[in-house]
Amino acid sequence: MPTKPKPAGLSLRDEQKQQTRAKLLEAAKTLFGANGYAAVRVDEIAAAVGCSRATFYLHFTGKLDILREVAAQSTAPTALHFYEDLDRVLDIGTREAFVGWMSRAIDWFHEYKDLLPAWDEATTLEPEFREIARQGIAALPNAMPSYLSRWPADRVDEARLRVELLVAQLERFFTRWAMQGTIDVDAEQAAEVLTDIWFPALQPPAAQRGVKGGRST
Repeated sequence: MPTKPKPAGLSLRDEQKQQTRAKLLEAAKTLFGANGYAAVRVDEIAAAVGCSRATFYLHFTGKLDILREVAAQSTAPTALHFYEDLDRVLDIGTREAFVGWMSRAIDWFHEYKDLLPAWDEATTLEPEFREIARQGIAALPNAMPSYLSRWPADRVDEARLRVELLVAQLERFFTRWAMQGTIDVDAEQAAEVLTDIWFPALQPPAAQRGVKGGRST
């Protein structure tokens, strides 16, 4: 396999440090996905890449710090992308486009489902991560400027809340459906029913009376 070229001006020592950091992040992601957050120890992350605990602490302040970096490099930017896409879908304004977005959102949860228990555990156990999670959810409506602009100024907070509630329901549905197996439905039907609920709920007040959430007959 060809090696990745070294960036110009980067010393061998700096390159090795970057490689070690990347390996630690990948090992942490794998261990968090397999075991959750609480059960994983810093020693295990370090051992997975063949380095010492002291080397780990040259790169991260602790287990929470490395989980935060895993989120920053994976779920956070891709989640923002999905809500930017939702803004575009709501501009299109058709139920068909919304069903397509909902299907893609379900696929996104599938992609990251191994890490979801770790996020939940860290949010419960670590006040600092709880604040990170809160900020992450609050950032999603910011990725939807066109949607927010269609709401009256005195109801923009409500518009933001609707997006945050959508995020919460999708997370809870996915946990019960794909991870716990307590909801028995296929992905296509789930996307249709979730669209019935959320397509009309995300319309601005002036449009809500004319939008039918149900499927065309």
